[in-house]
Amino acid sequence: MAHGLALREAGERVYGVPLEGEVPYAGRTDAAIARDLLTIAGVQDTAIDAGWAEMQAVAADIYARSCPADLSETVAPGILELLTELAARPDEFRLSLVTGNLQRVARVKLASAGIGHYFEDGQGGFGSDAEDRGRLPAIARARAASPPWPRSRTAVIGDTPHDIACARVDEVRVAAVATGPFAVAALADADAVVDDARALLPVLSDWA
Repeated sequence: MAHGLALREAGERVYGVPLEGEVPYAGRTDAAIARDLLTIAGVQDTAIDAGWAEMQAVAADIYARSCPADLSETVAPGILELLTELAARPDEFRLSLVTGNLQRVARVKLASAGIGHYFEDGQGGFGSDAEDRGRLPAIARARAASPPWPRSRTAVIGDTPHDIACARVDEVRVAAVATGPFAVAALADADAVVDDARALLPVLSDWA
């Protein structure tokens, strides 16, 4: 809730128009969400592009002030256990964020949820890097290693069809967890689908 409100308030401050429209959020980048809201409000693409850097900064500042101090209850079942196990096996796994959130928003959100320490600074792909979600896995792989981290050793984990689609763009594997807004049937295009993140460990071990 605070995240969405921060985007709307930042848009109103930067572009001077109320953002009252309704658009889908799940699995999309903040840039795509903001563009849809601003377009509904009558802002032209050239103006959106010109103000986007300022809007990112304002939205991140607002969110940093409004983010709840403790988001631990929002962490999906099994995620903490999965991250702990993967982090304990650095020779096999490297954790990296791929999220449509602006990077500063994502860092604040995960810190409040108690899992931010699992993801190194300078790594990942974020909604502040690209409006197109499909570009983010490749950005994350490029930041993980030089030359880029290999596709054969990369797996996207998500809980929406957009997560699956972004993995397909970069031609990497994808595992879906049906603990978010989408049921197993809606995530069937993933390479693996589970109903608890803990069940991903043997899948990821087999792919490593």
